[in-house]
Amino acid sequence: MKTIIRNASIYLDGKLEKKELMIDGKRIVQIANKIFDEADQNIDAAGACVFPGFIDIHAHLRDPGHTYKEDIRSGTQSAAKGGFTLVCAMPNTDPVTDNIASVEYIQLRAKEHGSVRVYVIGALTKHSLGEEISEMATMKSGGIVAVSDDGKCVQNARLMLSCLRYASNFDIPVIIHPEDYALAGKGQINSGKVSTRTGLSGITPLAEELVIARDIMLAESAGARLHIAHISTARALQLVQQAKERGLPVTCEVTPHHLVLTDEACMNFDTNTKMKPPLRCESDRLACVQALRDGLIDCIATDHAPHADFEKEREFDHAPFGIIGFETAFGILYDRLVKTKAIELSTLVDNLTKKPARVLNLPGGEIKIGAKADLTIIDLNASTTYTKENILSKSKNTPWLDQTIASKVMYTLKSGIITYKDK
Repeated sequence: MKTIIRNASIYLDGKLEKKELMIDGKRIVQIANKIFDEADQNIDAAGACVFPGFIDIHAHLRDPGHTYKEDIRSGTQSAAKGGFTLVCAMPNTDPVTDNIASVEYIQLRAKEHGSVRVYVIGALTKHSLGEEISEMATMKSGGIVAVSDDGKCVQNARLMLSCLRYASNFDIPVIIHPEDYALAGKGQINSGKVSTRTGLSGITPLAEELVIARDIMLAESAGARLHIAHISTARALQLVQQAKERGLPVTCEVTPHHLVLTDEACMNFDTNTKMKPPLRCESDRLACVQALRDGLIDCIATDHAPHADFEKEREFDHAPFGIIGFETAFGILYDRLVKTKAIELSTLVDNLTKKPARVLNLPGGEIKIGAKADLTIIDLNASTTYTKENILSKSKNTPWLDQTIASKVMYTLKSGIITYKDK
């Protein structure tokens, strides 16, 4: 089947160029000023931009075990609506994805029901309990792209060193959720002025920074590849910068919410502002934006974390941490950072496409002849209002509910097949 995208501004080598693009089967076969061939399907993208399909290396699809919050079908539909064509599923499912059978289950479900490509991240320790190394070798043979106990953190430094050494033997990246439990305690939000004003218990930035410092040292000793999830403080970024200056294979990601929100958002006790790591102060947010602009941060990841209404609509202390992120990621960052000139459009796009692909050696991330036709078509001049009725995720836990944000995803294509089309 041949598809031609006509009258578009196509993102090529960091710039938007007025071109047309032809897909034959699964791959891009022609990019030209004007394509005169006939096609089975024509997509008129006048006034819109064609970007590589977005890649999210940190998402929670809740399947198996918590499918009342999300499942692979609904989660990947939500991802496609947000312009994503590839997501990596974290292992904190029930049962935990810590063996080859669990890996194969997710792969099979994704093949049968997925609107986007789903790559599996295996658990770092058995049952993610931080007590015993998981079956990394067999999971690697089954196709995992990394290991992580995300949502939990290995507290025992000796075990963490053993995990890093074992992972390095198989060249498996280790993704950490940096949190010292003793320092974090039962904290609900960032420790600071807002926690004092609200009376909510605080989580000190040291809980994140201490583990990052420890694990960089352990990874250096083990010769392992270390990736730091959802980095959120200025001092944590300094630790990453120092590691990179020493030539260590250390990378990090930042979430959309840590780039645009601060702990001031928690003042009205909205549980959709409760996440881990918590929203930090303005100086930390600005440090994250600067690090993204400078290239110190390696990519943007959503940390898509669905929770049902009955879980989030509780007292702040009792509500779970986390928000959904697929459908708002590009729009909120384009609206709050690109349109305000805090970052360039190319910075946003690259950190959602080729840069996350590079972190975990994933396919995609660029538009070029011969590449799979994983694409998203976005009207930057339109807008999107996020409501409970039009969010495709099963869960609706987002701080941007009922807000109108600049840009609208018009189409998403995976291997040339339309997986999302705006109505």
